[in-house]
Amino acid sequence: MSEVIITVRGEHEARVAPEEAVARLTVRADGPERGAVVERIVALTEPLRDDLAARKTEGGVREWSSQRVSVWANRPWNDKGKQLALVHYASVELTATFTDFGALSWWLTTVAEREGVQIDGVSWQLSPATRKATEADVAARAVSVAVDRATAYAGAIGLASVTPLEIADLGLLTEGGQSGAMPVMHNAKVRMFGAVADSAGGGSLEFQPEDIVVTAGVEARFTAR
Repeated sequence: MSEVIITVRGEHEARVAPEEAVARLTVRADGPERGAVVERIVALTEPLRDDLAARKTEGGVREWSSQRVSVWANRPWNDKGKQLALVHYASVELTATFTDFGALSWWLTTVAEREGVQIDGVSWQLSPATRKATEADVAARAVSVAVDRATAYAGAIGLASVTPLEIADLGLLTEGGQSGAMPVMHNAKVRMFGAVADSAGGGSLEFQPEDIVVTAGVEARFTAR
């Protein structure tokens, strides 16, 4: 039999437990005087910054950041259609990457009770080193799947070996195909349970994040003999 060209697709996925949690929160203040509102937002935010800086030093937080104070004003309307006096607003957004999930639970429970603080959400991710290693492994395994598939096709028609000609991300060998075939990491979902009471009558949020799914796919072209 003459040489045959075989084109296949290889895919692989891995599920890895999250290693980091990124918490996002916003601190807000408002009032009739701009200066007082700015002072208030600084007073509300400073303890949070100090706390996160201390946690980073201790090792429970890998990194954190906060934006500059945003200040604006408008004149609200009452239910009778009358425009009221000018109100000034201020806000600051903070983000913290926790490596200690227990500390995150207690921290969110504590800060959620503070004046002006709104918890915007928590997302889950792998550490940079684990993400890099996992993406490399998943991509390599996707190539192995493509080789195995091409070898099986060759064997089915009585050919003994395959030689790679091209390997590419999805869509680069076949026009009109999918794009974005580099390893893709799907963020974990999280189930958040209610407060768990402690002996002092308080409680903390309990998180149960799902595994992060890392996927990769390739297209490969082989000659079979």
